Amino acid sequence: MDGILPLWKPPGMTSHDCVMKVRRLLQTKKVGHTGTLDPDAEGVLPLCIGRATKLVPYMTNTAKEYIATVQLGTATETEDASGAVVEEATITHMPSNLEIEQALNAFKGTIVQIPPMYSAVRVKGKHLYEYARAQEQVERPERHVIINQISLLPSTGQAQHKFDIKVVCSKGTYIRTLCVDIGKKLGYPAHMAKLYRTKTGSVTKKDTYTFDHIQAAVKNAQPDTLLLPMTAGIEGMERLTVDEKTKQKVLQGQKLPLPDQRLNDPFAIIADGELLAIYQYHPNNNDEIKPVRVFN
Repeated sequence: MDGILPLWKPPGMTSHDCVMKVRRLLQTKKVGHTGTLDPDAEGVLPLCIGRATKLVPYMTNTAKEYIATVQLGTATETEDASGAVVEEATITHMPSNLEIEQALNAFKGTIVQIPPMYSAVRVKGKHLYEYARAQEQVERPERHVIINQISLLPSTGQAQHKFDIKVVCSKGTYIRTLCVDIGKKLGYPAHMAKLYRTKTGSVTKKDTYTFDHIQAAVKNAQPDTLLLPMTAGIEGMERLTVDEKTKQKVLQGQKLPLPDQRLNDPFAIIADGELLAIYQYHPNNNDEIKPVRVFN
């Protein structure tokens, strides 16, 4: 069984928990997730099954879409609702929609983030959350991330000093930290009250299945009907279609002559709609292309 299982991750489970549960349900070890989602968050978590596990690094790199709730007035040690409150402030003036939108505009494009202490980022061989739990201080490395889109959503929560935002961003973006920084821009401590991931690459909420769906499909011996084809994992990647003769060479991991069309590295090799491999231009031979991943 090979393909992409578009899971809707429930709150209360880590991404690794989801991988382990699907391994048990499908009775296969070849399961990998495509980008960590916080335990308290829910949303789109595509899982690569079988040969599709070779796609994990490519799907991890795709853009993500989120809906988050920014809560003004309180900051927490974890930057989300699960942590202890470390700062409070009275909201003397709830920012207007225009003021919020102006603040959001400051975060469009490439921004610098400092990962939260309660995160899996490694510093000197240890996760940041290990330092946090031991109450040890450590310098956190800055990271550059890209906010492709950020907008204010219609909300009924402003009486409780909160509002919802939609964010499309690069991998590695901490939405928790973004919510905190938006609060600072508005002049108040803040944290992320809720988080939903609504899209990963080309996989959206409407594509997803819950664990109940998966368990029912396994019971009916039809879990493969839930899988998206491996081509769903190469959004934005250019494609080179080959004939049957070349297909066999590709599956054997052979180098190929330089194609007529110019493609951006890396690119997918397709035959009859099936993903065969991912290739790149040969670094030492201008007349050849070579395999990076072969799905045989």
